[in-house]
Amino acid sequence: MEAPWTEKYRPQRLEDMVGQDSIVGRLEAYVKARSMPHLLFAGPAGTGKTTAALCMAREFFGDITHDFLELNASDERGIDVVRVKIKKFARTRSISGDFKIIFLDEADALTTDAQNALRRTMEKYTGTCRFILSVNYSSKIIEPIQSRCAIFRFKKLSRDAIRKRLEFILGEEGVEYTDEGIYCILYAAEGDIRRAVNILQSAAALGKVDEKNVLEISIRARPEEIREILNLATVGKFLDARNLLDRLIMDYGMSGEDILLQMNREAMNLEVEDVLKIRIIDLVGECNFRLVEGANERIQLEALLAGIIATRENP
Repeated sequence: MEAPWTEKYRPQRLEDMVGQDSIVGRLEAYVKARSMPHLLFAGPAGTGKTTAALCMAREFFGDITHDFLELNASDERGIDVVRVKIKKFARTRSISGDFKIIFLDEADALTTDAQNALRRTMEKYTGTCRFILSVNYSSKIIEPIQSRCAIFRFKKLSRDAIRKRLEFILGEEGVEYTDEGIYCILYAAEGDIRRAVNILQSAAALGKVDEKNVLEISIRARPEEIREILNLATVGKFLDARNLLDRLIMDYGMSGEDILLQMNREAMNLEVEDVLKIRIIDLVGECNFRLVEGANERIQLEALLAGIIATRENP
């Protein structure tokens, strides 16, 4: 059974990673020196944090079976995982190097007690083990741990970097594609290369990576369709805007939150005065809050359109 493309085409060495050149250069320096401090990788999902940790381990050890331990802290977030699993692994010496590596993915999910226990473990076993912590939000990691780590902040990947990787995968798989299809993937991924590759594989399964297949898979509307809804509302055409909204929901199966996220992105691309753009974003935020609180999706979306029209008529 073939592995998903996210794993099949996951970089095996640091030099193969895309979009994080400055970070890769610093990590390669650690590998060359055969030494490293504890590391904290912070940044959005799908930007290469896990891949960087795995690549470093391979370049330090070759075979990562014995001297590398990977744990997902969101699954095992209590103090027991630190006291039992981590401590048991950290207290023994490395077979193939000067130290072992423990990789804690989603470490910001650890409880405060678990983080305090982890801090003590990091102090006690520095001679035999190094830690790599991966987080979405570094602010959720207690200060004593942050001060013991070299912090690397991963950014969302540029469209050019993701496009280069997608075109490489398409070439390896021999899949047909169009530029419009690639553009739609880049739009939907928002800098997340893992999401981009998942969408790519799903669209390729339908035969061709084109605009139609990508939009169906990613549950996204065309940006111009979202802008058209907003434009119709800004000129007072409520019924036309609502009809187009209904069509998007039927054609793409989009949820209210999906639509609001795209509206928030496209509001700044409207050809209207800045004051109205700001007001639209404010209304989108209010609508999203109501949906999160459990309000009726259709009523709130129509109220949003009505609110934009009222803003236009009564600035």
